[in-house]
Amino acid sequence: MKTTAARALSLSVAAWFVALVMGLWAFGLYILALYGIGAATGNWERWNVVLPSGHGYSRGDTAGNLALGVHLLMAVFVTFAGAIQLVPALRAKAPAFHRWNGRIFIAVAFVIAGSGLYIAFTRGAVAGAYMAVGNTLNAVLLMSCAAQALRFALKRRFDIHRRWALRAFVLMLGVFFYRLGMMLWFVANHGPVGHTEAFDGPFDIFLAFAHVLLPLAILELNLLARERGGAVAKFAMAGVMAVATVATAAGGLFAAFGLWLPRL
Repeated sequence: MKTTAARALSLSVAAWFVALVMGLWAFGLYILALYGIGAATGNWERWNVVLPSGHGYSRGDTAGNLALGVHLLMAVFVTFAGAIQLVPALRAKAPAFHRWNGRIFIAVAFVIAGSGLYIAFTRGAVAGAYMAVGNTLNAVLLMSCAAQALRFALKRRFDIHRRWALRAFVLMLGVFFYRLGMMLWFVANHGPVGHTEAFDGPFDIFLAFAHVLLPLAILELNLLARERGGAVAKFAMAGVMAVATVATAAGGLFAAFGLWLPRL
């Protein structure tokens, strides 16, 4: 029974990862199509299609524009190369690629967190003060986990390194999870229930922190169930991951067709 439970948990995690990657790649293509094409063609106003005034491309703000561009570029890396880093078969068959991609991954964690903090503190909060606090928490946790992943990799404690790397990966997807959570909630409630234009409604406050802490909590429960849990714990966690898979797939579809495609 314990073997069956372990297999069920592994399959549910694999299904969630596939749903996640599909949504991530759609998000990455959206970033490339909107911001990448804008930068490549010099049409910087494309950066202001979605981002409010003062948060997109701002004439004369070289440092801010550079920070935003770097942040977006790092987000594209996370959606493609970062996700590939977690594929076990690639890790086993191409260890050299895994090592070098992992080094870039750690560097990207610090750059994406640092650029995000710089943008937040110099340009102000895009989605309200609560979201600014949540994003600051996200950046601090991300840099801490990335540092721990590097530390244990250098010590060749790859079992512990893997846990910290997984935490860093989940934290790097905070903005992605925020969009998925918002779209799921709006669709389920047939409108922006608990949301205000100032992003200080009950749901806004919840999501400002949940988009960071909820995925991290699910990861921790998954690691605990896999490493120490019995059959009941593994089956229960497989059920949680099945729900997470449906939510991730649905949120990705809602975001793709409700947010990203209409803006291109």
